[in-house]
Amino acid sequence: MAGQNQSLSFIWGAQQKPTFCLFRLYCPKAERVDAVLFNRYDQRNGEYHPMEKLDDGNWHLKLPGRHVGKYYAYRIQHPGDAEGLLHTESLIADPYSRQIATSNHYRQYARTRIDEPEPFNWQGDSFVIPPEQRDLIIYETHLRDMTAHPSAGAQSPGTYNGMIERNITGGISHLKKLGVNAVEFLPLQKFAGFEPPFCQKTPEGFHNTWNAYSRNHWGYMTSYFFAPETMYASDGSTKAGTVTGTSDRAATELKQLVRELHREGIAVIMDVVYNHVSQYDLNPLKYLDRTDFFRTDEDGKLTSESGCGNDLRTESPYIRELIISSVLWWMQEYHIDGFRFDLANLIDRETIAEIRSEAEKINPNVLLIAEPWGGGYDPTGFSAYGWSSWNDQLRNGVKGINPVETPGFIFGQWHYESSRESLENFIKGTLIHEPNGRFHHQEHAINYLEAHDGYTLGDFIRIALDPAKRNKKFNKKTKLIPLNEREMKTARLAALFLMTSQGIPMLHAGQEWGRSKWIVPDNDDDPDRGKLDHNSYEKDNETNYLDYTEIEANQSLFEYYRDLIRIRRHYPQLRLAEAGDITFHEYEDPLLLTFEIYSEELPTNDHLLVTLNGNSETDHQLTLPEGRWEIIADGLRVYPEEAAAVKNNPLTIPATSGMILRKIPE
Repeated sequence: MAGQNQSLSFIWGAQQKPTFCLFRLYCPKAERVDAVLFNRYDQRNGEYHPMEKLDDGNWHLKLPGRHVGKYYAYRIQHPGDAEGLLHTESLIADPYSRQIATSNHYRQYARTRIDEPEPFNWQGDSFVIPPEQRDLIIYETHLRDMTAHPSAGAQSPGTYNGMIERNITGGISHLKKLGVNAVEFLPLQKFAGFEPPFCQKTPEGFHNTWNAYSRNHWGYMTSYFFAPETMYASDGSTKAGTVTGTSDRAATELKQLVRELHREGIAVIMDVVYNHVSQYDLNPLKYLDRTDFFRTDEDGKLTSESGCGNDLRTESPYIRELIISSVLWWMQEYHIDGFRFDLANLIDRETIAEIRSEAEKINPNVLLIAEPWGGGYDPTGFSAYGWSSWNDQLRNGVKGINPVETPGFIFGQWHYESSRESLENFIKGTLIHEPNGRFHHQEHAINYLEAHDGYTLGDFIRIALDPAKRNKKFNKKTKLIPLNEREMKTARLAALFLMTSQGIPMLHAGQEWGRSKWIVPDNDDDPDRGKLDHNSYEKDNETNYLDYTEIEANQSLFEYYRDLIRIRRHYPQLRLAEAGDITFHEYEDPLLLTFEIYSEELPTNDHLLVTLNGNSETDHQLTLPEGRWEIIADGLRVYPEEAAAVKNNPLTIPATSGMILRKIPE
């Protein structure tokens, strides 16, 4: 078992035995704890059962009989003079809840459901993450957004079941059509999906002046680290005030989702948040031991390096055990192939090392991805521990950070940290000891140009090429969707750079058709309605939902991404080449990158040449090396089956364009 510690004996939630139910809760500073049982979630008054405090700080209760299907929570009493501890008359759910019932309210009023689940029929399923992780192409997405829009065609929109419906436009069908082999879901652990009412002071002292939607759609406010999100179950609901989680459907249906994705050869990566907890609900960790489980400053106030006001003290033995046990639980119980850790730099390094050590015992190929910032920045350090990280260096150099102030290579400009040498290193794998290098191994570079944070790549391009669009209000989204010729050229060059760089590429949902996140003007309290959104975390509406009818407007871009994915998976040179296999040509224009890839060690001995012209004004002439060459891709399309033979040498490489060529064997 992970994190063995002889002084702490952790048991996960209530354990139903044949003739009794065992409860155990770690709350070392409390003076009294009662387990309160209910026959139904909505039962007002429960049965109070005093618990016995053990020497190790755990509270223990052995309750005769069978109690499966009942609900429980804890009544915690701390000493009146206990410094720094939170006191509440409310009941607190179990932090190790595997099934949880909640109200769609900012406080959640959670109660743990006592479960004795039937063994799930995995039908021989196992992990599908490949031993060579550079074979992966990741698609980051929000589960609900994949099928919530009518264009997805789902009978059960926005749910686990909707995601795996067959013969529809959205969900798993879209992933298969695009050709990706890994999906990274935004948080699926039970989270606080509702925030306090907008511009109203609550009895607890909360005053929401920032979120006009009073929602947390993305899910980066985890409440229970072992329970699946219940709003996405077939009996779930996203309507305020309703109750979800009164059955085990969320657990069963999430397992079915993983099993079906695995059948299609698609690995499942979960975005997990272990750096802080939900802010406004009755989160159990805050009430169990606030002083030991959270980091505080010199004045005893909770720190906020996470930006969420309650940084977990991951070095606490209890929190470390909770994190590691949670990771292993999702691997063992749900067959999750990998994890992306939100603000991972806030997790202490001993915990980081132990997560890797324990997870590899279950699956040696487990993929661990860090968002390598939060109170600092350390992708190289994560790489030393065997972790991958989001490669913001490639993102910044290729696209830029800000579309107006700091655009990058694809716009014919230089991000302030970038140089030609660093761009070449990004293509080779962003390796340390090279300019802007960050990683010990290429597979640790998760290369991306768009993620859930910030503008979509499509909107970034729209604004960079027309800065007035940043603050402009649009009456209809239909005016935004079609990319003009210049925008389309830029989008294709971005795709070409991403798909010819060593490392693991990641796309965000809709990137493949230049998706726009337009703020739907249905909320008069939102002063930005009608604008392009760069932080849509709170919008459970068509700003975030994937509208698949938009593909038609930019069909050629979708086909470009689809076919680039095909040829990347076909040619090992585009994903498995070592840095020494890549040779760059020298040109006077630093915005022209041309390189050859050849190795006799790869499964095929194809000799490829890639050229990327980031200059937005100047065409370039490319003189090909000796031999006969054919074009696999250019700035307009990809030729996955029938390559176009080169007739003229030198070749003209238009501004904001590129090519992939293959040398024809003699």
